[in-house]
Amino acid sequence: MKDRQLLFTAIAFALSVMAAEAPNFAGEYADKNFLKGQAVFQMSLEQSGNTVSVWFSAGYTDGHGAGPDADGSGKVTPKSTVEFKFEDSFKNAGTGTIRRAGDDIIVSLKTTRIADSRCLELYRQNMRLKRINKK
Repeated sequence: MKDRQLLFTAIAFALSVMAAEAPNFAGEYADKNFLKGQAVFQMSLEQSGNTVSVWFSAGYTDGHGAGPDADGSGKVTPKSTVEFKFEDSFKNAGTGTIRRAGDDIIVSLKTTRIADSRCLELYRQNMRLKRINKK
């Protein structure tokens, strides 16, 4: 009886440790067919515990318009998503959410400060980015 109780306690502890670990978002992701093939959106995520560093860039394949680069940081939430803040190379700022979709991620961006409105068409909701490189 005591052995069974000890085993149950050990299993419960192991499951709680596994549940407490943050999901891993680290990697390289991209949509090379963004805006129906007119643009590319790429994102790099580095993670240490619950802290996630975010870098992304977007631009039209023919070179027209703005081509912002952005970086920021955020945290993995209890809902197993990443919530982050960013600032781009055109001084726009915003917030974002990332959630897992198998090996891919779904990214939603919202601007909170607009300095150059040409970037806005590249900042979308529910963008699916495919994993291109595992970190």
